[in-house]
Amino acid sequence: MDTVSLSSFSIAGALYILLQIFVTGHILRYKDDVKSSIGWIGLVWLAPLLGSIMYVLFGINRIRRKALSLRNKGPNLMAITGKTEQEIRKEIPLPFLQLLRLGYKVHPQLFSFGNRAEALVNGDEAYPEMCRLITGAKQEVLLQSYIFDNDRAGQLFIPALKQAVKNGAKVKVLVDGVGLNYSKPTIDAALRKIKGLDFAVFLPSKSPINLPFVNLRNHRKILIVDGETAVFGGMNIAAGNLVKTNPKEPIQDITFKVSGPVVDQMSRVFEEDWLFAGKDHFTPISFNYSKRLPGHMPARIIPDGPDSDYGKLEQLILGALSCAQHSVSIVTPYFLPESNILSALEVTAMRGVRVEIILPSKSNIFGMDYAMRANFAKLLKKGVKIYRTRPPFDHSKIVLVDTAWIFVGSANWDVRSFKLNFECNMECTDKQLAGQLAQIIARKKEGAFLEKWEKEKPPFWHTLRNNAFKLLTPYY
Repeated sequence: MDTVSLSSFSIAGALYILLQIFVTGHILRYKDDVKSSIGWIGLVWLAPLLGSIMYVLFGINRIRRKALSLRNKGPNLMAITGKTEQEIRKEIPLPFLQLLRLGYKVHPQLFSFGNRAEALVNGDEAYPEMCRLITGAKQEVLLQSYIFDNDRAGQLFIPALKQAVKNGAKVKVLVDGVGLNYSKPTIDAALRKIKGLDFAVFLPSKSPINLPFVNLRNHRKILIVDGETAVFGGMNIAAGNLVKTNPKEPIQDITFKVSGPVVDQMSRVFEEDWLFAGKDHFTPISFNYSKRLPGHMPARIIPDGPDSDYGKLEQLILGALSCAQHSVSIVTPYFLPESNILSALEVTAMRGVRVEIILPSKSNIFGMDYAMRANFAKLLKKGVKIYRTRPPFDHSKIVLVDTAWIFVGSANWDVRSFKLNFECNMECTDKQLAGQLAQIIARKKEGAFLEKWEKEKPPFWHTLRNNAFKLLTPYY
């Protein structure tokens, strides 16, 4: 080797080491989670160039946006009931009073009162109602979805959106850049053809500029019509949700038709995402407070994402588990939370609270079943009941505590939802809705089978396989 080649090799080696040191320093500076930091540092030093590239693409949170000021509109509890705060406190069980206190510290958005919500099961119930609302829109339609497929389901919305524009309504549609590409060809061409409809993509995945953001997805699903009524939850727009039409890959799911002042809070979330997608600022139509309030449900919206003080959903769930007195029912398609949530579930069950987790018997993501199973043994041993529902795949997301506290929305019980995705949930309490959800959960359990705790250790290769897939938790 000549002197020039040796010198070039030395310079390259020095730059190589400097890159590793720089990336390691960045990890130590910005990563709060110890396990995550150790994992990234190990990858950077064991596979220097590849590890550094992966960290630059997937490990850095580049999204920093300041949350817009909270509206906190709507009459408060005292104004509606005519009672003093001291009188109201006597009517609220202490654990839930503590949970409300925690909730305001986690996210300062006030509860709005006078709301009403009902569950819509599967696309068979949800899509016709959504299209009916859109068709009747007079002023504004705000539609946001993670997946908006160009299939039988997606095509149902095209005539409705056209009619809304004809009615004179301002129509805005926002779809996530990753979710948009779940169908080929994508729906965007059909949407862009609707004259008067404003369409945007959240972090377009095909753009080289946005490649570093591909692991950050807007998972929210919100429809708001004329500032009065919303359809809110975790249901995408895809043919699989039309279960009664016998699609090739049917998906059970649930979403919620919501009316009342809380719709204003949903509009604020859409407004922020619309601005982030590079579109012009607009002021959403506000709920008409001069009308009679549609119900009595107190509710508020909790947005969460990797852009600011994330972890709000996770903290509220931890608070709810600590306050639970009788029962906790969790319905989720994916169950891969971190150790803090797992420990809280174990402790809740050990306190004598009935804790039940309802999961699909077979996931729609390769390796997910193995990864989830890695967490089962400890939970089952501590008394947590795990139900596995029969096909079709169940994508529903429900948290019901003591048949009173309700937490629904787009978030799954996994690291992706708690740490990486832009999510949005609704916190509320309502006897009628809680009763409806309790019935839905009971029906899911009827056809499900219970996981059993086996005292004998599973085969070595089963444990190895499950724990190996569990390592992929942040990327599912």
